[in-house]
Amino acid sequence: MKVVVVESPGKIKSINKYLGPGYKVLASFGHVRDLPAKDGSVLPDQDFEMSWEVDSASQKRIKDIADAVKNSDGLILATDPDREGEAISWHVLDVLKKKRVLGDKPVERVVFNAITKKAVLDAIASPRDIDVPLVDAYLARRALDYLVGFNLSPVLWRKLPGARSAGRVQSVALRLVCDRETEIERFVSEEYWNLSALLRTPRGDEFKAKLVSADGKRLQGRAIKNGEEANRLKTLLDGAAYTVDTIEAKPVKRNPGPPFTTSTLQQAASSNLGFNASRTMQVAQKLYEGVDIGGETVGLITYMRTDGVQMAPEAIDGARHAIADQFGDRYLPEKPRFYSTKAKNAQEAHEAIRPTDFNRSPDKVRRYLDADQARLYELVWKRGIASQMASAEIERTTVEILADNNGQKAGLRAVGSVIRFDGFLAAYVDSREDADKTEEDEEDGRLPEINAREKLDKRKVDASQHFTEPPPRYSEASLIKKMEELGIGRPSTYAATLTTLRDREYVTIDKRKLVPEAKGRLVTAFLESFFTKYVEYDFTADLEEKLDKISAGELDWKQVLREFWQDFFAQIEDTKELRVTNVLDALNEALAPLVFPKREDGSDPRICQVCGTGQLSLKLGKYGAFVGCSNYPECNYTRQLSSEGGAEAEANGLNEPKAIGADPHTGEQLTLRSGRFGPYIQRGDGKDAKRASLPKGWKPEDIDYEKALALINLPRDVGKHPETGKMISTGIGRYGPFVLHDGTYANLEAVEDVFTVGLNRAVTVLAEKQSKNGASGRTRGTPTALKELGDHPDGGAITVRDGRYGPYVNWGKVNATLPKSMDPQSVTMEQAIALIVEKGGKASAGKTKPKKVAAKAGGDTKKTATKAKTAAKATTKKAAPKAKKTGT
Repeated sequence: MKVVVVESPGKIKSINKYLGPGYKVLASFGHVRDLPAKDGSVLPDQDFEMSWEVDSASQKRIKDIADAVKNSDGLILATDPDREGEAISWHVLDVLKKKRVLGDKPVERVVFNAITKKAVLDAIASPRDIDVPLVDAYLARRALDYLVGFNLSPVLWRKLPGARSAGRVQSVALRLVCDRETEIERFVSEEYWNLSALLRTPRGDEFKAKLVSADGKRLQGRAIKNGEEANRLKTLLDGAAYTVDTIEAKPVKRNPGPPFTTSTLQQAASSNLGFNASRTMQVAQKLYEGVDIGGETVGLITYMRTDGVQMAPEAIDGARHAIADQFGDRYLPEKPRFYSTKAKNAQEAHEAIRPTDFNRSPDKVRRYLDADQARLYELVWKRGIASQMASAEIERTTVEILADNNGQKAGLRAVGSVIRFDGFLAAYVDSREDADKTEEDEEDGRLPEINAREKLDKRKVDASQHFTEPPPRYSEASLIKKMEELGIGRPSTYAATLTTLRDREYVTIDKRKLVPEAKGRLVTAFLESFFTKYVEYDFTADLEEKLDKISAGELDWKQVLREFWQDFFAQIEDTKELRVTNVLDALNEALAPLVFPKREDGSDPRICQVCGTGQLSLKLGKYGAFVGCSNYPECNYTRQLSSEGGAEAEANGLNEPKAIGADPHTGEQLTLRSGRFGPYIQRGDGKDAKRASLPKGWKPEDIDYEKALALINLPRDVGKHPETGKMISTGIGRYGPFVLHDGTYANLEAVEDVFTVGLNRAVTVLAEKQSKNGASGRTRGTPTALKELGDHPDGGAITVRDGRYGPYVNWGKVNATLPKSMDPQSVTMEQAIALIVEKGGKASAGKTKPKKVAAKAGGDTKKTATKAKTAAKATTKKAAPKAKKTGT
């Protein structure tokens, strides 16, 4: 009996069935060990010696594998066919060697690109050794990420409070998003006009033509700059006679694109299905691992982490047979199509993402899949089969028209396209190509019959005003495309990088666009000012190329680390001399358009308009950066620094405090201001001035004296309760408007009720609350399980539930909140376990941790609690990265 180690437990059943009783398949659940999240895990002074640690969740799995290997005839390492998969095999083998359970048993490494019987059996028949250069590349990458993260992040924490972390690829991706935002802010819109004429042929057919030349000059894209020029040309066209000058019909062939790679799949799924990168990879993982089809678990697509664009010969044959059967011989090209890969490293240029069997059309498997799986599988199937289909044949017709108004001449053009043969378009049309069309392309369509030299009647002339628009913000799909173009990161890292940027609150997603938060822009500005080299696109791409050369055996991985560390360490040391004032000066300059927007009156945007003498500057607080006055505490003016910038605050009248009137009881001035947590009302000045945030739904421009006075004087006394004689009051709290009596809160329906509710209504609301809760008060029950995942390896059921603050995974007393990007119905067992491991490091609800703390009850309780807290933090830090190969 031989032991086979795979990554995901989802593969075990299928592979065991394919291999038969002579094999025992066990799962590693992704990485079994990692660098501990503490100093000293990588030692540059000891030639980059690395200390690895098996996490608590992997201890039992390693034990199970070791016990099985002891009684086996050999070990087969069958982890995924990429750099990470090779590293997992290396880790498992290294741990087993240290446990001395292998002896002289043979060890083989196999890879299969799909979970099908043929793919698995072919792999078992062709074993190899572990690819040492590929492991070296992994070690170099892991060491680089650790050295950057554990040396650069502390600099951020010390010099830029509120910043979370920095990373080798993460920081460069963030810079792309922030640079695009800067482009948008600095963009100056320009006016331009387009002119077109609706014309009619002698046969009564109408079509539209656009003005392309006038006064003997060719008009480039935005040549007509103002309405005066547009009206002059419109007058010319209104009085002109129109004649067809030339007609040219030109056949054009459009070829299909290659099958999907990881990045193109993520881009297409975003454009066509609305999936983010993480969701795409989650669904693809399930399709790869296998789906139950008529009682048999079958992998439907090949491995989904790849930068290769070629399909295996047998897959090409299968696609050609399916094309002939489902579309006809006309759609089958004479020869198979072959595509060249863009991957710099041939060892990682695996097969493209494709269906494992092209005869399994989307219609045949749809009933076995959930909605998202069916949609993604259809996308992969259509793109794969289209890649081997005939070209589309298009006839593009261009009509040049002459307009003559008493010797004043102008030229117009009409363009039409007709698909003579749809070819591969019968299977797949990429919506991203439609999104990239120009205005002229959008007007392309079938033209009526038009003959050269014939006269045309003018029906109408249109002159339309336009304004140039700034470049669009990146979507996840377009950012992945840009990173791939620049050579930043690798296919398997894109989804994780984007998730990190969201989790760190460096970016938010608004209408599927990535918007940098103020925190993210501060981090980018800091790194560009003091670590310029390490966020440069070329430097990061060159480092990726070196990693590729390591995996190809062309470079020594430790030499690459030595060269990197020498300069990077020197840069880190230089920052120790930085004072906070140096940092703020650099950030004030780098982020001037965001921090100090221009004022309508043309005054210096850095002069405080409250005291008139202070200089405005960025300030660093516990919760991040804000704008404050240099005359603090005499002048306590502050302004929120938000991702929308100061321009929006200025538009709302909040760039500086807005006087509203005096409080009749205290005589102090009421002002409307913008702070770190949004707009608010303030009464008086100084540290002790009373403040009240604007309720949800209240806009700054709608605040008048009455509203401001009512808000600043909350809570409001309504009257004494007729039974208890105690005062009833109203206010606005964390959970909205409320009425309060003797410690009992009852919700009010609207914010306005806080200021208008009378005594009778308040008593009724309180009574209704008491009646609903009962005399003993109501307790919140356990939420119903949305999904049952099965039993934890250590015992006990794992379920997905929907709680007060969103969906979460439950195991015993451990509740682990799901990330916002994760669909509760699609959570897998391995994802759930990874979340539980991470949460278990913080919670006091684990199986063993509470007992260890309780055992010291007779000793120093404070010391024990401190140790437990420290241990929890360390466990959390090192547990978090474990989810790499668990389907996320």
